[in-house]
Amino acid sequence: MLTAKDFRLDGRVALVTGSGRNIGRAVAEAFADAGARVVVNGSTDAAAIEEVASGIVARGGEAMAVLADVSDHHAVERMITETVAHFGRLDVLVSNVGIRRYKSFLDISPEEWDEVIRVNLSAAFYLARHAIPHMRAQKSGRIIVVSGFDGFWGQVTHRAPNLAAKAGLHGLAKAIAREFGADGITANTVAPGAIDTVRDWTQYVHQDREKIRSEIPLGRYGSVDELAGACLFLASAAGGFVSGQVVHVNGGHYMY
Repeated sequence: MLTAKDFRLDGRVALVTGSGRNIGRAVAEAFADAGARVVVNGSTDAAAIEEVASGIVARGGEAMAVLADVSDHHAVERMITETVAHFGRLDVLVSNVGIRRYKSFLDISPEEWDEVIRVNLSAAFYLARHAIPHMRAQKSGRIIVVSGFDGFWGQVTHRAPNLAAKAGLHGLAKAIAREFGADGITANTVAPGAIDTVRDWTQYVHQDREKIRSEIPLGRYGSVDELAGACLFLASAAGGFVSGQVVHVNGGHYMY
């Protein structure tokens, strides 16, 4: 029988990238509140990740902050090595990084394309590539990639590399789920819809916030805590038989 204990992460170690703010922060804090020891990661803002980690410790949890650029596979290797050295294991990996560039297709330079793909997609590969050997050795692990609904229905124009990367993330999760299921490793995608986050609104000048809100059956934007809830389910024993899937958290905006 399923109980509240099946949604706990006691004894688990979780690494959450991009967790200095927004979705990543909510996930890191939710995991810590569920009993996990958490690695808080960011690429540039050391103060932000230290604040999140300190807050977790102040509430009685265990956490450490690691500054690392996840688009650099050497930095990723170092971070995962530090994680295992500090906590002794790695059970849950959440890849939650992304940049968006609002630019017409024919104006995108090869360098700009490569940057978005490296940050949004390759980073998830680097993380999984270095985390899986540890998970494989312990015959268990959870990998969660945070994608976006733009990777499933296109959403807007002028975002070609972002759309390609977001769709690719789910492909990557399916490949991992298929290859490493026998090792007790699951891999899934969480696709946020319209979520109320702090962001650079200069990259969203083409979108009408109120129009979007009116199209959502629930009549509101989602919260970062609702994204964290989906990740917590997938990371816990309750979600142990879910693998290779995508969980859309979008208030019914689009139904798949």
